[in-house]
Amino acid sequence: MSSSALGNEPQHTTGPPTHPTSGPSKRGLAAWIALLVLLGAELMDMIDQSVVLTALPAIQQSTGAGPDAVQWLTTGYSLPIAIGLITGGRLGDLYGRRRILLIGTVVFTTASLLCGLAAGPGVLIGARALQGVGAALMIPQILATLHVTFEGQNRSRVFGLYGAVMSLANVLGPVMGGLLTEADLFGLSWRPIFLVNVPVGLAVLLLGRRFIPESTVKRADRLDLTGVLLSASAIVLIVFPLSEGHLRHWPLWCFALLATGLLVLGVFLRHQQRKQDNAPLVPLSLFRGRQFSGGTAAQLALGLLCGLFFMTWTLYLQDGLGMSPFHAALAFVLLSLGELAGATVAAKSAGRFARRLPQAGALIALAAMAAYGFQVAGSQAELTLVAMTAPVVLIGFGLGMVSGPLADMSLAGIPHEDAGAASGLFNTAIHLGIAFGTALTALVFFAATGGTPDAGLNRDAFITVLWWVGSLLALMWALMFCLPKQTDTQAD
Repeated sequence: MSSSALGNEPQHTTGPPTHPTSGPSKRGLAAWIALLVLLGAELMDMIDQSVVLTALPAIQQSTGAGPDAVQWLTTGYSLPIAIGLITGGRLGDLYGRRRILLIGTVVFTTASLLCGLAAGPGVLIGARALQGVGAALMIPQILATLHVTFEGQNRSRVFGLYGAVMSLANVLGPVMGGLLTEADLFGLSWRPIFLVNVPVGLAVLLLGRRFIPESTVKRADRLDLTGVLLSASAIVLIVFPLSEGHLRHWPLWCFALLATGLLVLGVFLRHQQRKQDNAPLVPLSLFRGRQFSGGTAAQLALGLLCGLFFMTWTLYLQDGLGMSPFHAALAFVLLSLGELAGATVAAKSAGRFARRLPQAGALIALAAMAAYGFQVAGSQAELTLVAMTAPVVLIGFGLGMVSGPLADMSLAGIPHEDAGAASGLFNTAIHLGIAFGTALTALVFFAATGGTPDAGLNRDAFITVLWWVGSLLALMWALMFCLPKQTDTQAD
């Protein structure tokens, strides 16, 4: 980063701040502070997706929340994110990525304080939804700012670190939730899991205002409000029934909402076609290149397998193997540590292997998933946490090699003026994939188990899930042929 890009005044530009591709020199410390602030904001957003999981019993006991309210403590956070990512990304393009990031941080930090002070489930769910709004404004700006600020090997390293932070969040979320709740700091029980965001958010605000470079397009067109309304409506009409359907045994209204959502999506795409020369919400030209469209499709497949695998895995561990929630959490920690190791390898490679690295990660995860499947099928109810350590860590290792490089190469060819929109679309893909994957559990898992804790039924249903997950990994591997064979640095 150049010193001008790291100053306090906005720098309105369609390109990255001028800096040597070998790394910042005069203001190297300021550049790394900016990077740490961005990754810290990403870590805070990602942790809050899972930090409530291990605190749910305590929250339910102290607030009197029922089963539906407990579910909405997670859905109420993730749904606004899925709805707002596209709009949040475009707002950053038009009005300044640092500005929108800081506005989102204010919303998120305020909502975290409200969560920590909430006395009942209604206020807590509302504050969680407000957290989701803040995160939807923040998340696209992080990827977009990294994209327009760093180049060459620096960008590949930074995106590798981005993938490592996502992996770290998977470990820290449930662990922090459990530790802070168990510690009962100042007699606050679960409340510190939200209150801890307040000092972190204030640090992001103060340091971000000073060190993060501003970037936006030269001409700030007006936001496509009709497109915002249509896109938000389509995502709600699709994601909400997918989230609720398996819990409600798929009533007719779920299918009616899905059909309406697909219709509204078609209207949205038609509206965007007409707006392409007049500040569209989504520049459809992004999808003309196979690099972005193929990478986004691979991101969707990644979300699908995550939504399908992780929910059914925790049920198999506890109902199929009889593990306690604590030992099941340890299995997730093993996978997340493997994911962190894979993301670290990706960060150190600095893009030298181009698409071969994430493709190798997909194949490693596929092979480990197959080995795990044979273990599950052959060990019946005797499979222990120690015995499954190797395949579980390798599954995480393979997935960790995918996230950072996939984001880097999918966004690498995007014009800087569309970086926010592309980042919003790319992030939306994984959230929609998770929603679809969660819905798919009703067909490939719950239809076989009937929701019973029978060990044999859960084991057999989970084996079926592994076939589906393996197929999705193979699909990801194939889609990543759309990514470049070599990086810009290699081409030079």
